[in-house]
Parts: sequence; structure tokens; C-alpha cells
Amino acid sequence: MSLRIIVLAKQVPDTRNVGKDAMKEDGTVNRAALPAIFNPEDLNALEQALRLKDTHPGSTVTLLTMGPGRAAEIIREGLYRGADGGYLLTDRAFAGADTLATSYALATAIKKIQDYDVIIGGRQAIDGDTAQVGPQVAEKLGLTQITYAEEILNVDEENRRITVKRHIDGGVETVEGPLPIVITVNGSAAPCRPRNAKLVQKYKRALGKQEKAPAPACHPDGTPALKYAELYETRPYLNIPEWSVADVNGDLKQCGLSGSPTKVKSIQNIVFQAKESKTLTSSDKDIEDLIVELLANHTIG
Repeated sequence: MSLRIIVLAKQVPDTRNVGKDAMKEDGTVNRAALPAIFNPEDLNALEQALRLKDTHPGSTVTLLTMGPGRAAEIIREGLYRGADGGYLLTDRAFAGADTLATSYALATAIKKIQDYDVIIGGRQAIDGDTAQVGPQVAEKLGLTQITYAEEILNVDEENRRITVKRHIDGGVETVEGPLPIVITVNGSAAPCRPRNAKLVQKYKRALGKQEKAPAPACHPDGTPALKYAELYETRPYLNIPEWSVADVNGDLKQCGLSGSPTKVKSIQNIVFQAKESKTLTSSDKDIEDLIVELLANHTIG
């Protein structure tokens, strides 16, 4: 049984490098001020998708991401690891989206793609830590969802059911669900495989439309500014599709800031200072003193 798998992935700011310029005045993240990376748990999700592809010949893995033109890098990273293609949702109207607006945009794009058996994504993104987008996408599409997945164990081809091991408080459980289905994956799941050298060579010049249109379009001598322009006509797999709000028949009122009831008040980088630390020995006195201190400041008791 071949499976049509959609991986929801996000390019996120590296929150390990949050500085004073990390937030704009309107309460949105200043992504230009932070390095951009592939959301870690989305990489775990991609690995589960690729494992399904490995065990079910003829299956396809398609990435879906939302962001500015540079977010096409997420599609390339997926292609380097074995994905078959991807779509970039990119439009000024998508900017500033919270989880509600993001899930709306992703769901409308999935409806446009139409053919899917498994939609899989990371549990949460490191720039939000809400774990809401996956479940909201499932709700908007009217699909069953399995969250906190550790491993996809089996797909029953005859009955079109999937078996997943998921992590819960105090242990793990094994659950089943019908296809199509939405699955979110924990960071404790298997790490994603590295890039494949042959695939890097094949897809290293894959670009989205915005990346292929630098300013100016031509050099002063009239030659195109885009290198290897002829490749994008002879090798269509190098063209990363970009979809706007109009392309997915989206409602502008439900996209971006206008569709986002959540507003961020502030962003802070908390740094643990050495003066806040204390070194203790295993002596009874040190332990007793610590307990007295914790009781005094109401940390315990």
C-alpha cells in the first residue's frame, strides 16, 4: 500500500540566541534578527514520514511550510533527506499569524493538495511551545488525531488503520486510528536521518519563485542575475511551488494578524547567573540548611 504523506514543517528563529531586538513593536517575532533553523520536532516528524515511505513502496512525502521566501530552505532540507516535494505558503497576508491563523492557512493548503493519508508534524515549535497547530489542523479538516507520538508501528493496508506508540505521563501507550489521520511527534522520537549526498547534488539549486527573482533581475551587461536559469525549464523538480492566500482560496480575515486573537506582550531571554547558584556537599548540615532555606522562601512547604 502506497501512502500519501504530508509533513508540516516550520522554519523557526533559533531561540537559543534571543536578544533585545528579537521582538517588533507590534508584538511579533523579529525573524530577521535571529538565525533561522528547521524546527527540531518537525525533523523528528520528517523521519517518521520517511520511514513510512521506506516500508511502503510507492509512497510520497510532501512538505508543507508557511513563511517568507527564505523558508523554501525547509523544503530543500526535506528534499535532501528523501522527501519528494513541497509547497511554501508565502504571502504578506500570512505574516504575524498565531496558532489559529497558522492552522487555518495550513488546512486550506491541505484541502488544495487533496490527496493525503497521513499528515504528520512536530509536537510544537520552539518559537511558541503551544503544541496547538497540529490538533487545530486536525479539527479544521475533521480528522482523527494522535498526539505525542514516539513511533509509527504499523499501517494496516486492508482496514486502513495506523498503529502508533505515544508517550503519556507515567509511561507509553499504543493506539490505533483510521486513515486519513493527523499525527504529532515528540522530540524524543528517533532523530532525522542526515542529508543524502546524491540528493543534495540533485536538489541544491531548487528555489522558490522569490529566491529566483533577485533585484535587479539582470546585471548591467544584460545577463540574467539568476544563475543556471535554464535549469528551471529543463528540470521542473527544481521549482519549489509558492502559494498565496488567493492560491489556496483563503479568507483574508482569518489569515495573519487579522485572524490572530493571540498577541505577544514581550519576549525575554532568561540567563542563569553564576551568583544564583550554590554548591552543596552531601553532608547532613548542607542538606538541612537547604531545606530550611526552601521552606523560608516558600519554594516548598
